[in-house]
This record gives sequence, C-alpha cells and structure tokens, in this order.
Amino acid sequence: MDMLTGGLNQGNLVVTSALLIGLVLVSGRAKMLDKPGILAATALGFVVGGMGHWTWLLILLGFLLASHKATKWRFEEKKQRGMSESDDGHRSYGNVVANGGLPGLVAVFAFISEDWYNGIWMFGAAVAVASSDTFASEIGCLDDNVRMITTMKPCEPGLNGGFSPSGQKAAFVGSSMIAALTFVAWMVANNGGDSMQIGIIKTVFVAVIGWLGCQMDSLLGAVFENRGYLNKGGVNGISITFGMLMMWATLSFQILL
Repeated sequence: MDMLTGGLNQGNLVVTSALLIGLVLVSGRAKMLDKPGILAATALGFVVGGMGHWTWLLILLGFLLASHKATKWRFEEKKQRGMSESDDGHRSYGNVVANGGLPGLVAVFAFISEDWYNGIWMFGAAVAVASSDTFASEIGCLDDNVRMITTMKPCEPGLNGGFSPSGQKAAFVGSSMIAALTFVAWMVANNGGDSMQIGIIKTVFVAVIGWLGCQMDSLLGAVFENRGYLNKGGVNGISITFGMLMMWATLSFQILL
C-alpha cells in the first residue's frame, strides 16, 4: 500500500480511517467534543486525511488535543471568571467548523490541483493561526495585564482585541507546535524534493504566520467584533484566510528561494 502519496488511494485511506476511529474513541472518553462536534470532526478529518494526507490529519488531531489541554488549564478559575465556553471544557461542532473548515478547503484544493507539495505548508499555516489564537485566548484570559491592540490602553481580560504578555507567549507556542508537526508531516512525505534547509525555513514561516494571524484576529475583534459587525466565527475565518494567503504568497513568489 502506498501511504506516502496524498489523495484517495488505499494506503492513505486505511491510515486515515484508523486515525478517525482513534479520534472518536479518545474525544468521547476525554470529553474533548460533544456528539455533534465528534460527527463534524470525523467528517472534517476524512476530508483532510482522504483528500490531503493522513499526516495532515495528525496535525489537526495534534491541534485538537493541545487546544483541549489549553482549555482545561486552570479551568475552574476560568469558570468562576466567566471565561469558559462550556461547563466541562468540551467544544462543539461550531468550534470544529470555525477552526477546521478552511484547512479542510486547503485539502480539497490540494486534491483537485494534485498539489500536495505546496498544500502541506498552506494547511500548516491555516492550522497554526487557529492554534495560536486558541492558545492566546485560553492562556491569556487569566492574565490581568491586558491592553487593547488598537490603543495600547489597559482593558478588561477577555475583551475582544485585548492582548497580554502571557497570551502573546502562548500564541507563539501554539503556532510553533503546529509548525513542528507540519515539519514532521513534510519529512514523512516530501514528494517535492526540498532540501532540509528549505524545509526548516518554511517551518519557521508557518510559526511566524500563525502568530501574525493571531494578531490579525485581535485587530479584527477590536475593530469589528466589538462593534457587532463580525461574530467570533467570522473573525476566525478571516484570520485563518489571512494566514493561508500569506503562505500562498510566500510559496508562489518564491520568497524562500
């Protein structure tokens, strides 16, 4: 079985299916997702793994697990301060779609264009933005040293557009984690023949773009979400698109060469 080529081939589908079974078992037992969330994640996972590559699905699963851990970090304190989205820390199908929908579209595009070579980096950048924003929100919400990104004046923790030192550090940890997973995925199936140096440079770009996407999320939250022009899902979608386009421009105009 060919497990290194992307798309709907036997090897890729077998590994993808095995990973999805693991997702269902683990997410249900650990209460990472509610039932609609598990269904949405399974469908998304099949698109990402089947049309992209099973290593892409591992990136997404890594994000899911890490974001769950970040959510559960000092969870009771978050509940007391009204900064938790659920009573037990699980995430719903809305979170799955908001954070994974656009990366899923990257997998569809890679399948249609048969360009898994560039697709892995665009996928990684998209997930890095989602991870960076999630880590910043879940870790930074308990930091009282918060400033509004548009004015740099102190503001309340949890307010859209606010950022804190711990949140900024967490954001970079989140994006760097996804960048590292993307590098591993590239190492497993490097069909483009890039050198190790180019692979490392692209990995650094993924980490930086993920962090910049988090800043875009804060800016959109301050300017548009606080005024009711965008909801949280819209802000997430634009920020992730921003990261995808930055990576696309980097690859298309051969900035790394």
